[in-house]
Amino acid sequence: MRAIIFFVVSLLTFEASSQDSVLVQVTILSKTEQETVQNVIATIKIGGTTLYKSTNMKGQFSFIARQGSSLEFKLSHAQFASSTEIKRMAKNASDTVAYTFEMEFLKTKELNEIVVAAPGVAVRVYKSNRLHVADFELQNDGNILLLTYPKRLQKGSELIIFDGTKDLVNFQVPDKANELIRDFRGNPHVVCNEMVYGIHYDGSTVGISQVPKNYYTTYIAPIVDTNQSIMYFSNFNPDYPAFDYYKFDQIDSSYQKIMQIEDELMMELYRSEYKWVDVRTKLWAKQMEIDTGIDAEIYVGANYFTQSLYYKEVYAPLFQRNDSLFLFDYYKDKLFTFDKLGTVIDSVEIYHHYNPKSTGWEKKLIQDRSTGQIYAIFERSGFTFLGLIDTKTGEIKEQVKLKHRYVDKVAVRDNSVYYIYREFESTQKRMLWKEGLPYKFRNAKTPSGDPIEASSN
Repeated sequence: MRAIIFFVVSLLTFEASSQDSVLVQVTILSKTEQETVQNVIATIKIGGTTLYKSTNMKGQFSFIARQGSSLEFKLSHAQFASSTEIKRMAKNASDTVAYTFEMEFLKTKELNEIVVAAPGVAVRVYKSNRLHVADFELQNDGNILLLTYPKRLQKGSELIIFDGTKDLVNFQVPDKANELIRDFRGNPHVVCNEMVYGIHYDGSTVGISQVPKNYYTTYIAPIVDTNQSIMYFSNFNPDYPAFDYYKFDQIDSSYQKIMQIEDELMMELYRSEYKWVDVRTKLWAKQMEIDTGIDAEIYVGANYFTQSLYYKEVYAPLFQRNDSLFLFDYYKDKLFTFDKLGTVIDSVEIYHHYNPKSTGWEKKLIQDRSTGQIYAIFERSGFTFLGLIDTKTGEIKEQVKLKHRYVDKVAVRDNSVYYIYREFESTQKRMLWKEGLPYKFRNAKTPSGDPIEASSN
């Protein structure tokens, strides 16, 4: 009998609690355009409780509160004026309450003044009367690996190890070469049509190792770096608008997701492609879903939407400097800082990717392999600008303008910038050039390999 009474009382208490709960749905609109705003950060105070929410692709978020609650909303966004809204729900409010707030668009974002600093004198590092420079890699030992060709890269190429004054080694590439890359250990590789060739130089002899291109892309390229026993990597796929960063501890073989990256707008368009394809394609995608368990929408998006002009690969590179990791999530407008264990210790807003048509943002970041400093690449009127990123504030306080126009393959080491350039309107060969940057940063611990970027390599 007591058990029955306890059950009835518990049931009544649960029903009363359920009746007291209200689903609050919030929509954020632009005041001038009356369009929904995504990525709005909302701090919600409900009595002594604080919630943190952000708007989704539809400019909405939701949460649970009790009838009669006093709600205070603090809304912030990089492109809109911050605002505070206070609401008081009725004591007899229905089970769902909807609020719509408007935010004022900022026509201009007030940033610190950008100063274009004068770089050092441009000098030729490598010059040849016979060979063009197609690509280069700055080695940890101070040497430079050059990928060169006499007439056309696909018709024959040569690799040169150059110490800054003379050629140490010169040998033929065993296949049709495309570019140079490096793995997480810092070893350079030549990417060819079918194979990837590792180059090993010990100061006197050169060794070449052969790796299938698919194997390199799947198992080696995704690794960012190793920190003692910890390995950082991603599952980036150029045909999918989202990916994850992971940490792998080699001691206990444990995995941990560091952060998920997703372009929500691109993902919505990616999946909606399924609605417009023909019936035969839908049947094929559904059969693939049955066979593999992967959504039919993903198969259609990967095979059709990625071929359209609207698809853009996800770009969110991860860099390491000393014991800190820096992740640029351009889809949340955030620069996240992690410790070596993959724990978020700070985040700041970033704006330098806004208005790319006027700023010349090239959707590319590079790191000085010696000092660990990170630079954003801009291009305006054919000139290349390097913007030094302050990782504590996320700001670019100044940009350095390179002397020459239409340069290729920009890289930085020891506070100097290297690039490939052929003098304008001349018959000169493509040469390797160098300019000093107006900085004196000290050396820092950096990863040996390339950062993970939106690249199919």
